[in-house]
Amino acid sequence: MPSPLWRLAVRSDFSAAHALRHYQGKCEALHGHNFSVELVVEGEKLTPDTELLVDFKEVKAKLKIALDQLDHHDLGQIPYFGERNPSSENIAAWIYKTLQPEFAGSPARLVSVSVSEKAAQTATYMEI
Repeated sequence: MPSPLWRLAVRSDFSAAHALRHYQGKCEALHGHNFSVELVVEGEKLTPDTELLVDFKEVKAKLKIALDQLDHHDLGQIPYFGERNPSSENIAAWIYKTLQPEFAGSPARLVSVSVSEKAAQTATYMEI
């Protein structure tokens, strides 16, 4: 018999500047984006009273913890990005690693974080 699994996603955005080192193009210069972020969690058990995996507002509040540290900043000034390019891939990884401890003890576990600079392109980070 199949086991139940629920997967929830919340979306938010932030504005920030970044420059891609060694890019050899226009994106090597400091420029800004309105980044879109999707955070996905999953779990096997709903709460008995409300029949929710976890309240969406709790997941959104956790995402806000990370995005507040990025919003309206030059990402190159954040220590993590001093060693890594502030690419969408690395931004997604930073958000994931920043939020992973926030989900310790939660009925929902963090699955992935996706970051988009534009609607047509997305980078997703997850740990398997």
